[in-house]
Amino acid sequence: MVALVLFTIGSLFAAYEGIEKIRHPHELTSPAVALGVLALAIVIEMWSFRTAIRESRSAKGDEGWVEFIRHAKAPELPVVLLEDAGALLGLVLALGGVGLTLVTGEPVWDGIGTLSIGVLLGIISVVLVVEMRSLLIGEGARPRDLAAVRQALAGTPGVVSVLSLATQYLGPDHLLVGTRVELESGLTVADVARTIDAAEARVRAAVPAATPIYIEPALPGGGED
Repeated sequence: MVALVLFTIGSLFAAYEGIEKIRHPHELTSPAVALGVLALAIVIEMWSFRTAIRESRSAKGDEGWVEFIRHAKAPELPVVLLEDAGALLGLVLALGGVGLTLVTGEPVWDGIGTLSIGVLLGIISVVLVVEMRSLLIGEGARPRDLAAVRQALAGTPGVVSVLSLATQYLGPDHLLVGTRVELESGLTVADVARTIDAAEARVRAAVPAATPIYIEPALPGGGED
């Protein structure tokens, strides 16, 4: 939420500043200092971005970077990646604006560069809203994890079918699983308990993040909720 607010405020301020520079262009006072600061900032930001990529690789696994940002359950890594990528690209845009101003002698390019940074920050804000909204209000398991849970339940000896299944992430490594399963007829109370224990063990083996698991047994022909 803090990152979202910062990106939004930064976007609005940069857009306002860029529009003002375009409407009322003025010469650069210290172009050499501006270029030096931007070049140094780019080098530092590249180092930070490289560190963020290295730390995210283990969590990303075989997924692409876009899929990782869309599906990550720990929001801090995607936010850091977006922050560093946005900062690096913003610095490049600023450097381009200053450079074009020096080459062409038209200070309006500095304003265009600043306005482009505002647009970039706005895009990142929208991405953060879209991708983090589901984590704030509750996000279910991915389709592949959902299929793995269903397969683990259906493959448990004594389970006839899975009548209903619901999941929700309570945290990055805590997936709540609630399900209603139809059991074979003729099972004793002890058999039902053993079947439920076996089903829970199979689900946790298939999806380790599934820690709270609630299984409601149903008699044959009990129907679906």
